[in-house]
Amino acid sequence: MNDLEYGDVRSLEGSLLVVRGVRGAGWDESAVIRVDDGSERHGVVLEVADDLAVLQVLEGTAGMRPGGVRVRFSGSPFRVPLGRAWLGRTCDGRGEPLDGGPPILGTATAAVNGWPLNPVEREPPREPVLTGVSGIDALTTVVRGQKLPIFSVPGLPHLRLATQIAAQSSAAGDPFVVVFAAMGLPHADIDFVRTALDERAAAGELVMVLNSADDPVIERLLTPRIALTVAEQLAFVEGSHVLVVMSDMTSYCEAVREVAAARQEIPARRAYPGYLYSDLASLYERCGRIRGRPGSVTIMPVLTMPAGDITHPVPDLTGYITEGQIVLAEELNARGLYPPLDVLGSLSRLMRHGAGPGRTRDDHLEIAAQAVAALARARQAAELADLIGTGALSDTDRGYLAYATALEDSLLRQRPDDCRTFDDTLDRLWQAVSVLPRRELTMVSKALLASHLPAAGAR
Repeated sequence: MNDLEYGDVRSLEGSLLVVRGVRGAGWDESAVIRVDDGSERHGVVLEVADDLAVLQVLEGTAGMRPGGVRVRFSGSPFRVPLGRAWLGRTCDGRGEPLDGGPPILGTATAAVNGWPLNPVEREPPREPVLTGVSGIDALTTVVRGQKLPIFSVPGLPHLRLATQIAAQSSAAGDPFVVVFAAMGLPHADIDFVRTALDERAAAGELVMVLNSADDPVIERLLTPRIALTVAEQLAFVEGSHVLVVMSDMTSYCEAVREVAAARQEIPARRAYPGYLYSDLASLYERCGRIRGRPGSVTIMPVLTMPAGDITHPVPDLTGYITEGQIVLAEELNARGLYPPLDVLGSLSRLMRHGAGPGRTRDDHLEIAAQAVAALARARQAAELADLIGTGALSDTDRGYLAYATALEDSLLRQRPDDCRTFDDTLDRLWQAVSVLPRRELTMVSKALLASHLPAAGAR
C-alpha cells in the first residue's frame, strides 16, 4: 500500500470520484478512501488520463465532500487471501464476512482478476460431477473441468435448481468443494440461498460470496472473480474438485454495461460494451484441469434470458464460450414439472468424456442416446396428434406419447430436496424406456436389453 495520499478531489457524482494530481496509478487498481468522519471506503480505478483518476467507490459517495476526502492507492488490483480458511464462510462481494465470523486470513494473497488457464497446460475434462438431479446426470452429464451454463427466463425456478445442485453435488468420493457466487439477487433470494446451503456450509464444503441487488455495482464485478480466485486455490493447490455456481450472470453483465456507461465508453449491441465477449471469456476460461495437478474447477453459470430471447447478447456470447447448455422451459414449468428441463434443447458437449464405462455406468451413454432419440420421436407424434387427433395415431406413435409421459414421471420430475443416486437415476431411465416396444430400441445393444429388460420379450 502506497503511503502517499491525494486530496484534490475534483468531483463526486453517484458512485464516481475524480481525483487530480495522481501519479503512477493504473487501471483496475484498488484504493482506500479516507473520509473526514474517520471512516474508510474502498474504490477501484476505472480510468486514468494525465493526472486525473476516476474511481468507482464501492460504498458510494453519499456523505462525502470534496474537501474532506483523502485517496490512497494500493499499487495493485484488488486482492484476497487464499487458503482453506474460506471453507464454510459467507462473504459479501468484497470478501468481507457476512456470517459474523472474523476476517478471512491466509498465508498468501492473489489478485482477483486472475488469468485464463494456459491451453498448453490444460488436461481434457474427464470424470463426472454428479448433481443428484436425474435429468442432468442422465442426459446432460456435467464433466469435471467443464463450463456448462443454465439458460432460464425470469420467473422460472433456476435459483432453486442452482442451490439444489450446489447443495447435493459430489465427485464420486473424491475431495469436493462448492463455491456459490450470487450477483444482484434480492434479499429474499439471498436468504433462501443461505438457508438452502447452510448444511453444506456447516460441513466445511462450501464457500458463499453473495452480492445483493442493493450492493454497489462494482462489487458485482468483483464477486465472480473472488469466487474463481478462491476456487483456483482450493483446486490446483489444495487438490479438491471445485464446482463454481454463479447466479445470475445477466445481472453481472448489466453491471458491466453500467460501469462502461459511467466511463462513457462507446456502446455496442443493446448498449453492452464491445468487450463483453472477452470479459465473459476471462471468467469462463478460468475453469478446467491442469496437467500434473489433481484438482479441477467446473463452472455452472446461471443466466436469465430477457423475454426468453436466446439471441440476447448475454446467452448468445455465453453459448460461444461454453460447452453446451441446460435449458429450462416455461411450458414445462407451467405444467408443474420440476425441474422444468428442456431435454431436447439441452446439451453437454463433453458428456462422452465423463460418462460411460469406467466413469459412470457401462449402459449410460447408450440408454441416454436412446432416451433422447425417443423423446424427439415423441415430440413429432405429439405434433401430429394436435393435427389429426390421438385416436388417428398408430399404436407405435401412441407408445411414444406414453413414453414421454413416463420419462417425465419417472425421471425428470423430482423434489427440490431429493438427491438421487446415479444408479437410481439410470434405473428410472430404463423404467421409462421400457414403455416402448423392444423393436424401437435400436440404439441399445442386445446384451444391455437382455440385462435390463429381460421381461420385455420380443415386443
